[in-house]
Amino acid sequence: MLVAAAVCPCPPLLVPEVAAGAAPELDTARAACADALGVLAAARPDLLVVVGPADVSGRGVFPQGSPGSFRGFGVDAGVRLGSGEAGERELPASLAVGAWLLERTGWADAPIEGLGVGEALEAERCVGAGREIAGRAERVAMLVMGDASACRTLKAPGYLDERAAPFDAEAARALGTADLAAIKSLDADLAARLQASGRAPWQVLAGAAEGAGLAGALLHEDAPYGVCYLVATWS
Repeated sequence: MLVAAAVCPCPPLLVPEVAAGAAPELDTARAACADALGVLAAARPDLLVVVGPADVSGRGVFPQGSPGSFRGFGVDAGVRLGSGEAGERELPASLAVGAWLLERTGWADAPIEGLGVGEALEAERCVGAGREIAGRAERVAMLVMGDASACRTLKAPGYLDERAAPFDAEAARALGTADLAAIKSLDADLAARLQASGRAPWQVLAGAAEGAGLAGALLHEDAPYGVCYLVATWS
């Protein structure tokens, strides 16, 4: 059963070495992520599953020890998804950021597994994947990586779209209140147009949380660079 979850954004810019001179601009987001991971540790899970968007057609599983890096972003820095023998498949960027957050907070409390989900994965399949995760152990925690829209300003990666702010506001409300029905009903087509990479991972979380009775709290909401970053906890 799912006992706790942390929702964090996944831009590689969260890693100070990647952000370089712009690193201080995301200090507040990093602090909120650290607080969110504290909620996971306090739940004392038997299994932690890190979920994030990935360039896959459906789902991709990454075992504990899977390596990741930020070389594609100009930084020769590597991470691993927990301790143990390194796997063969490299983590997608979102899970690499999740692994970095876990290393930064010194996570050593439970076995870890990664799940990459395609951004186009249908809501029903996302929810089903979440139900499977919840049944993996008696006490399951999730670190859910993903961004809201990338269309909040003219200089945003997806340019300005007037639908972005309302989409982000509803996502923030739903994640901050653990509104499962609202998260499940997020429009996949609109999310894709707004480049909201978190839609599928959030719907995996909604499936895992069914029947768990978790309460949500929104810790951070901001849209630097025209991309909306949300941090929330469910416990």
